[in-house]
Amino acid sequence: MNAAVASPLPRRPARRAPIVRALARAGLVVGVVVLLLALWELYRWIWTSTGWTWPFLVNDTSMPHIWTIFKAFGQPAQVNQPSLITVLLHKTAFTAKEAAAGFGIGAAIGFVLAVVLFHSRLLQRGFLPYIVASQTVPILAIAPMVVVWVNPKLPGPLQGWGAVAVIATYLTFFPVTINTLRGLRAADPRAVDLMRTYAASRWAVLWKLRVPSSLPYLFSALRLSATASVVGAIIGELPTGLQNGLGGAIFNFNQYYSIEPQELWATNVIAALLGIAFFVIVVLVERTVVRRAPENVA
Repeated sequence: MNAAVASPLPRRPARRAPIVRALARAGLVVGVVVLLLALWELYRWIWTSTGWTWPFLVNDTSMPHIWTIFKAFGQPAQVNQPSLITVLLHKTAFTAKEAAAGFGIGAAIGFVLAVVLFHSRLLQRGFLPYIVASQTVPILAIAPMVVVWVNPKLPGPLQGWGAVAVIATYLTFFPVTINTLRGLRAADPRAVDLMRTYAASRWAVLWKLRVPSSLPYLFSALRLSATASVVGAIIGELPTGLQNGLGGAIFNFNQYYSIEPQELWATNVIAALLGIAFFVIVVLVERTVVRRAPENVA
């Protein structure tokens, strides 16, 4: 047969697949948010129409309407002041600075502690119980002491918010230490033996084998610590008396909760969004770092 066989055209890589997945995830997030808001209003309608008082009395003060909360963003926070959203955005930037500093310092301290404890069983047995016990003390009891101890020793630009960053560090270092220590132990024993047969130093084994194998554990801790650093920053602002962050806004709006509850709820929404933003940033960094790991590039 002389019929020519047409060669198939080269296929182009499917570039739309990541976009479709991203749109699907965004749609799922929007759907979940809409469902939660609908459940809020449904719960409020059922409890107010039936008069139920368990587990708490539902009214405009304890559970305002969703649209009342979002309407408050466009209204002035106080007389002769800009809108509430403008005020909260400035306070969010201040709290984000404190949380980011505490998160970075805590992550570094936690990682170094994990490496030191991994290479010394004696230090691990001596210090690990105290590291665990440090997290049993309520942060509200530690925050005033940290302010008294740390604040006077800080230079001028760090006065006030530097102590808050230390409190955020306190909540950050523990998950990083424990998970990184577990990840360093999770390296494949056969790979460790192979590197030792090639006379690899402990430093080489650590950075070329154990640290890459601990990345999933490390980023699991960082996701948890990211939100904890925001909580630590907000709580740490209360004993310092700082009014520039979300902690000061929560304290102020709490005094007027019986009159204007929507302002406190709006502040809580912004604080939750800040924690989610920190979490998402860690997830994006994790995907970039883990995807470029040697075992995934090969």
